[in-house]
Amino acid sequence: MRDTHKPNMGLRIAYIIPNVFMYILIFGLSVFVFTSVEELKDVNRLGIWLFNLVILLLAVLFGSYRIWSWVKRGKL
Repeated sequence: MRDTHKPNMGLRIAYIIPNVFMYILIFGLSVFVFTSVEELKDVNRLGIWLFNLVILLLAVLFGSYRIWSWVKRGKL
């Protein structure tokens, strides 16, 4: 018996596009933080921005891993 399961491309794209936008967001925020290091140090906010960047990066990497694992298992 053949497996007739066809991947749902619309659902796959619906998960991948926001993930790509999150990578663009990380890039943009990184540029902002690293060009404004001195100003953020002056107002004691550099640590908060760096912490937020790390948390956002971890969340996006986890999301990418989940999408990859779903595609590999055939759920997407």
